[in-house]
Amino acid sequence: RMSRHAKKLRDHDINPCLAETDATTKCMDDNNYKKDMCTDYFLKYKNCRKFWHGIMMQRKRNGVKPEMPSAEERKKILESV
Repeated sequence: RMSRHAKKLRDHDINPCLAETDATTKCMDDNNYKKDMCTDYFLKYKNCRKFWHGIMMQRKRNGVKPEMPSAEERKKILESV
């Protein structure tokens, strides 16, 4: 059984970097946990987190709720960039 925290991390509306998380995990699994083999994946994940954190902070400053856009909203935001 998954903890509430683990469920949140698997929720597309809460975690905008789910695909990057999964790709990084798969790379680590496939490469016997040699981090240097997965540098690109870590970078993509880091960039994803940085991007959405910026959006979240902007929304927080502007009083927009929820602070993290839903998966559907995020899709539109990404299309406009």
